Amino acid sequence: MAVVIKYIVERNGVEKMTFTSKAEADAYDKMLDTADELAGFLNASSLLNDEAQTETLALYLAQNKDALLVALGAKKPAKVAEKAPLKKPAKAVAETKAPDETELAANKPGAEQAA
Repeated sequence: MAVVIKYIVERNGVEKMTFTSKAEADAYDKMLDTADELAGFLNASSLLNDEAQTETLALYLAQNKDALLVALGAKKPAKVAEKAPLKKPAKAVAETKAPDETELAANKPGAEQAA
């Protein structure tokens, strides 16, 4: 028989989500708390008349809290790890130059025999 531990996030008697990790459940619960606070803030503004729309927007903002804080200037954007610079590919064809007269003379047939 296997023992399975489940962490259930519940709001107002309604089960919202089930997790296998306490840390994940706590993070989700905190996100829901943030969404509740944002919904109250949005309701106070009277910009949104639809309660469902207000709750959806509040949940979206809470889920994207880090990006929202960056947009508001309260947080600096996370630095993206710089990729190692790409190596320049080796030249497949060597650069050619026009041969001078001494090279032409050395490459003529019979030039090796004379030397």
